[in-house]
Amino acid sequence: MSTSDLSPDPDLLREEVRLRYAEAASAVGRGASNGEVNDALQLTVDPEGEGSCCSGTELVADASFGAALYGDDQQDLPAEAVAASLGCGNPTAVADLRPGERVLDLGSGGGIDVLLSARRVGETGFAYGVDMTDEMLQLARSNAEKAGAQNVEFLRGTIEDVPLPDAAVDVVISNCVINLSVDKPRVVAEMFRVLAPGGRVGVSDVVAEDHLTPAERAERGSYVGCIAGALSRSEYLGLLHDAGFVDASVEFTHEAAPGMHGAIVRATKPRA
Repeated sequence: MSTSDLSPDPDLLREEVRLRYAEAASAVGRGASNGEVNDALQLTVDPEGEGSCCSGTELVADASFGAALYGDDQQDLPAEAVAASLGCGNPTAVADLRPGERVLDLGSGGGIDVLLSARRVGETGFAYGVDMTDEMLQLARSNAEKAGAQNVEFLRGTIEDVPLPDAAVDVVISNCVINLSVDKPRVVAEMFRVLAPGGRVGVSDVVAEDHLTPAERAERGSYVGCIAGALSRSEYLGLLHDAGFVDASVEFTHEAAPGMHGAIVRATKPRA
């Protein structure tokens, strides 16, 4: 197991994440396919338990991540946006976006969820993306231009310190990014802050079954591969409750690694 996967130094983990996703953006620019990019990032234990992301043995590609999870939604998007899809779900669908809404995508990467959100909210709505990786921001802005999207903006920043004012959006989405944060309570608090009263969360993420310890989660995959840093279901619900959210739920959708699942996370900010 890589020592960085369990490193107590959040700066080292954050930099490892940034570098790996910068590499992913560069790979897309060189023409890599979505499968190739995901194979390099989402590295999990194989079903027979014979290898892991860190064992040095042959790895098993995980089909629980990437563009295939969007189905027909990915049609007519720039090829580079589809190739850069590294998530574990389709948060724009689970968030039930409506015309005129303002949406924020945490960890927007190559921009696929921002572009899909912009379509759903229409000309009267707006979609923001926040990412800390310059290479991903450059790719996302290029994809927005290719798509002719006018109601989008990509902002440089971290999901622990979102560069938007209080009550700026109606919906917060994210696709397999919160598990990469080194300060998840701060992320959840930021989601609450930027949401207008009555706003909601519709997030896709990897979530662990409650019985798995942090060490057991790390055995199943790397931090940068969206596995080692995942919260358990009860931990997720606890953070949402502590931040002030109501009607929180975590619904498992598909297995990403043994005891680890792609999941839909929903919650609402009270109106008063």
